[in-house]
Amino acid sequence: MYKRGTKSLSLLLLALLWDSGYVLTMEKGDTAAHVNLTAFHRLPKPCNVDGFNDWFKVEKYCVKYFKKPLNFTDAEYNCRRTAPGGHLVSVHNAGANNDLLSIVKKMNPKLRIWLGGYELFQTGKFLWTDGSFWDYDAWTPGEPSNIYSRREECVEMNWKDNGRWNDYTCNSKKNYICAFKGKSIVDEY
Repeated sequence: MYKRGTKSLSLLLLALLWDSGYVLTMEKGDTAAHVNLTAFHRLPKPCNVDGFNDWFKVEKYCVKYFKKPLNFTDAEYNCRRTAPGGHLVSVHNAGANNDLLSIVKKMNPKLRIWLGGYELFQTGKFLWTDGSFWDYDAWTPGEPSNIYSRREECVEMNWKDNGRWNDYTCNSKKNYICAFKGKSIVDEY
């Protein structure tokens, strides 16, 4: 049973968390009447580069979620047109991966997105479109499942498990995240 006022206090708390940049998530078994208030994600800070205030700061990058499904190649070209030095996002640690997941959950419940990873000529070696070193991955168990073939050469996030990666066919259209290094961001580190 709810005591009088508890419902409005819960709604006020939810509104304050949302407005402050926190994203609540519901896990399997949660209901609207019982939401685990500890299961939320903090959105990264806004990017501090002039003209890119609607982008977020993740590590040394400014990143933006695009809710415009494109195939992998078209998404990469759009990132290059959108920002100086722009590419599909590369991910170099678990913290950055979690930040990207928070952005995706806030922007669109259709979670499957392109990352900037791709397999080099069916070699089993993955690279980032921005040329950065492949030093981290978060594959879903059993993935990548189609290495050494032309079937699935591009990397997506959130195929089966939130925050986990999968190799997928590059011609499929998905939302995506673009990234670029901003001088003012690099100077902070």
